[in-house]
Amino acid sequence: MKKLFVLVLCAGLFATANAQKVYVQGGVNLSNITNSNSGSTDKSHLLTTFNAGIMARSNEAEPIALEAGLLVEGKGAKSSGGSGSTHYDATFNPLYLQLPVNLVVRVPLQASNSNFFIFGGPYVAMGIAGKSKVKGEILGANIDNTKDIQFTNADPNDNDQAYSKLKRFDYGANVGAGIDLGKILIKANYGLGLSKINSMQTNNGENAKDKYRVVSISLGIPLTHR
Repeated sequence: MKKLFVLVLCAGLFATANAQKVYVQGGVNLSNITNSNSGSTDKSHLLTTFNAGIMARSNEAEPIALEAGLLVEGKGAKSSGGSGSTHYDATFNPLYLQLPVNLVVRVPLQASNSNFFIFGGPYVAMGIAGKSKVKGEILGANIDNTKDIQFTNADPNDNDQAYSKLKRFDYGANVGAGIDLGKILIKANYGLGLSKINSMQTNNGENAKDKYRVVSISLGIPLTHR
């Protein structure tokens, strides 16, 4: 994880140091987590949250560019279960400070200063805040519990596992596409989490359970051209 963080950080610093286009970004995230070894998300539900931050691209004249930025990313999921007098609805919505580094390939459009682009690359993220909520009934008794999410570097005991206690660091890959119209950028992104988020899990191998899956639709507004 430390080596990946250093590599992504160095690539990000290179992109921002050579930036010819800087833009602010904001948009909607549709977040979920995998809940089976095969990577499915069938029994959990999309959580609508947000992304916001600043991005920089290394050049404007060439078809290939390097892009990096610093974003606040909302992640998490919803789940529900039970029936009758025993049921629950749970939501956990952690916030991460995320550093993406993408290779961008551009295809010019007929309109001046416009292009279609595709991109992809790694990201690293650090948990900074968030809430975990559970509402429902247990044998007819109401429950309504809200906790601040705790991020930890240590593995707690098995009895302490919960979505209100998560690993501090996440990493994964982004892939997406968009249109640059000069004054605005519109893009769609799919974030494939590769790190298990439960604080007691240390193995990120073939078992795909408990990893983030995030679809983002974002709008970018350029601040500078150089």
